[in-house]
Amino acid sequence: MSRARIIVGDCRASMATLPDASVDAVVCDPPYELGFMGKAWDASGIAYDQEVWRQALRVLKPGGHLLAFSGSRTYHRMACAIEDAGFEIRDQIMWVYGSGFPKSLDVSKAIDRAAGAERVVTGPKVTGDGHIQNRKNGSNNFGTFKMAQDGVDIMTAPATDAARQWSGWGTALKPAHEPICMARKPLIGTVAANVLAHGTGAINVDGCRVEGAPPSVPQPDLRNVTGRATGFDAKSRNGEMSHATGRWPANFIHDGSEEATAGLGEAARFFYTPKAGREDREEGLSGFEERRVFGNGGASLDGISNTSGPRANFHPTVKPTDLMRYLCRLVTPPGGTVLDPFTGSGSTGRAAMLEGAQFIGCELSPEYAEIARARIRYTLGPLFAHEVE
Repeated sequence: MSRARIIVGDCRASMATLPDASVDAVVCDPPYELGFMGKAWDASGIAYDQEVWRQALRVLKPGGHLLAFSGSRTYHRMACAIEDAGFEIRDQIMWVYGSGFPKSLDVSKAIDRAAGAERVVTGPKVTGDGHIQNRKNGSNNFGTFKMAQDGVDIMTAPATDAARQWSGWGTALKPAHEPICMARKPLIGTVAANVLAHGTGAINVDGCRVEGAPPSVPQPDLRNVTGRATGFDAKSRNGEMSHATGRWPANFIHDGSEEATAGLGEAARFFYTPKAGREDREEGLSGFEERRVFGNGGASLDGISNTSGPRANFHPTVKPTDLMRYLCRLVTPPGGTVLDPFTGSGSTGRAAMLEGAQFIGCELSPEYAEIARARIRYTLGPLFAHEVE
């Protein structure tokens, strides 16, 4: 049997080809159904389709767990579809981060625009620490820029009395978390009986205990695939982490950013991992054509600005490998099989390989499927790359 297999096509039809009770866990990142930048793939309703989750339920072993990401505005509809398909909702895990960008309408500007009034430019926008906000490269930089040419965010003054009255009002909060639905296929008998019969029904508490050292203290055995410190011991996948060395895993995950950790106190009590960096996204894609995430500008949903240039992994919602490793480890028995009905660029498959699991993925786009295969082959290395199909 191949270690990893990706089936190209609609996940409902692809899962229908799999045998009953043949996978140990489902870990996935479905479309959030937000209609992001008007893209049809993010407004198809597939995350709300009970047939998707009925197929996932069928192929899961009794007691098998499902973890599915969603958006804060649309989570409820996906969770209802999962529950109505026959799953038991067990919990909601929150992935919290500080890099979200608010997509809000400036009410004052909208009022002036509707009135046909021209606003006066008063200067560049600056952050609280005095950095000029540069829209062109998605970062904050020191220096003076030609605002029109360099794309620096600008400040303007309200031109009408009505606009002045509503200055500072908008329409949206800054996104700072994504919920993950944690559900389980009903057990057969007791938890103990189900675990002994099928190897599923429980979660890997000791394997996911969180190291108590602060995120700012680097430790050799707390390194992820790109060398950054993370919130769990790599040895824990073998059950080596004891009560004395780790905290009980919580339904809260953060990215280690200053925004996310402010006010948390000892933030290392929670698992943390930064958003997927370029090295994590691009490993194994040497020779692939680089392109922008979208043909127009803007930012992708994974927090990486599309204006920063083309990239080989042009999928717009790449999850960090370490986050997916942690989630796979939490719900997958040793040597088990992980299914991802929405494979995308393969972060779940990559994580499953690193955790010693088998992987089956479904992906609608042949282009993304090839990116996923390449990333998984790279993760396995040249000796085992042939075990990916």
